[in-house]
This record gives sequence, structure tokens and C-alpha cells, in this order.
Amino acid sequence: MSIPNKQRTEDVAAGIRKRVFLHTMRNNGGYLSQACSAAESLAFLYNEALHLGEPTLPKVPPPFAGVPSSTNPQAFTGAGYHGPFTPEYDRFIVSPAHYALVIYSALIQVGRMDEDALDHFNRDGGSVEMIGAEHSPGMEVTTGSLAQGLSMASGLAWARKRRGEPGKVWVYMSDGEFQEGQTWECLAAMSYHGIDNIRVVVDVNRQQCDGAMSSVLDLGDLPARVAAFGATCRSIDGHDLQAFRTAADGAETGKPLLILANTSPFEGMPFLKRRFPRLHYVRFKSADERQEMQAAIAAELGVDIAEIARA
Repeated sequence: MSIPNKQRTEDVAAGIRKRVFLHTMRNNGGYLSQACSAAESLAFLYNEALHLGEPTLPKVPPPFAGVPSSTNPQAFTGAGYHGPFTPEYDRFIVSPAHYALVIYSALIQVGRMDEDALDHFNRDGGSVEMIGAEHSPGMEVTTGSLAQGLSMASGLAWARKRRGEPGKVWVYMSDGEFQEGQTWECLAAMSYHGIDNIRVVVDVNRQQCDGAMSSVLDLGDLPARVAAFGATCRSIDGHDLQAFRTAADGAETGKPLLILANTSPFEGMPFLKRRFPRLHYVRFKSADERQEMQAAIAAELGVDIAEIARA
């Protein structure tokens, strides 16, 4: 059975932002801007779009059990939080591994992980990595360097299509991955092979580790470029849930579907605009800076300051 939708998707998105904010304040740094840009898309995926079974891993994430091999039966992948690999269920590949904290927060928000799962974040010997690996909650493959997730997902989708499996393959990407040639090779291959059981959501927040993408390697007219490679491309407001619903229903036979979710890296936390474009990872230079940001963003999110002190 798939976990039923128990919350409004808007509330899931708000919960994701709040959890990432609290964790960032308690740990003196975090991937805040990714929560700003990705909250609605991940809320839509987990709360509405993905057809997933009950998790097969415990709600409190287990420690790292070693790499998968024929001699290590204890090894696992974090995809267990997405349920079993049976034909009727979807598979979900997370490509930007640095979104891990946001993925964990989404899993907690929709009840797939325990409320205290983030207590294990970035601990030696743990599976709740800062940069997700194949054993991290919600992760099925290790995707660093960036741009590898789409290729692995397309192979999986092609195999499922050939076997006639009804479950789809969903992929979550960042727009920076379109600076990699592997992404474009994969788009061409998916179009050529008619891989139409794949759905790709791209967080187009136009920023990356080195700053604004326009100052590093601008992508130009990304929707036109994607369409030119033979994919169905839907470019939407990435904070508009109805736009996601419409786009997800807009697939075409014989073509992969890419949803370009145009987002803001400070949506819901406008205080962060002061730091743009240096938003990839937010850490604090002084106690005063941390206190100012804490007070401002707590007010923007409606978070009680006292809640931050609770570990």
C-alpha cells in the first residue's frame, strides 16, 4: 500500500523549510537556499506525484553497513525509504547529493523517517550523510560528480519499459547539471530510445557553488535547448503547486518529460537575499550574524525562537 496523503502539500513544503532552518541554526550552517528553492517541488513529489510503497528500512536510520557486495548481505541503499523495488511502484533518483538535508527533511515531514532522524546527521559511522551517498536516506545511487543521476535513471527506465513494468522513474536534478555534457548525451539517448516512462524535475534556481550561474556558465534558453534534444519540456513557476500538477500530466508518448521548475533561492526566507549569490551553503561569520539571521528568518517562517534551542 502507498502511504496516504495526510497533509496539504503546502504544509509539507512549509515543514521542509522549517526543518532545514532549525537544523541550520542548531548546527551553525546548512543548505538553506536549497530548502527555499526545492520545498514545493519535493513536497509535490512526495505528497502527490510519487507512487511509493511502505519504507523497508527502520524509521531511525541505521549506521553505515559497508558497501554493497556479494559478501556483505547487511549493505543497504537509502532507497528503502521509498519502499520496495516492485514493478507497480515508482523509483525516485535524487541526482544533486548536496540536497541531502532537504531530502531528509521531506522524508521526515511525510512520515517516512522518524522525527529524530536528523540527530544522526553527518555523524561518523552514520548513514545520514551531509552529502548523500547510496546508503543515505532517500538515495539509491551515489551521484557525485553531478549529472550522473539522470543517466542511471534513464537506464533503469529503459529496462522497466522493456519489461512492461507500470511503475515510472522520477528524477530530481539541479540546473547546474546542465553544464555537464553527460546530461545532454542522456537527453539525446532518451529521445532516441523513446524512453517515455521517465519524469524529471529540475530545480532551476540559477545558482551554484561559485555563485550565480550567469557568472559561471550561463545556460541561455534552457527550455528551447531541452526541447531541441527531443524531450517534452514544461517550464513552470517552481513554487506554484497547481503548475506542477498540470506539468506532470503533460507527458507525451515516446518522449521523456522534463519539468523545469523556476525557483528562488530565498523563497520563504527573503532575508537570505542579502547574501545572494553566495548562498550555496550558509554558515555564519560571527555570533551576531547568526543571531540576526536567526531572528529574521524565524519571523519569516513563523517559527518560535525557543524552538531553536530544543535539540
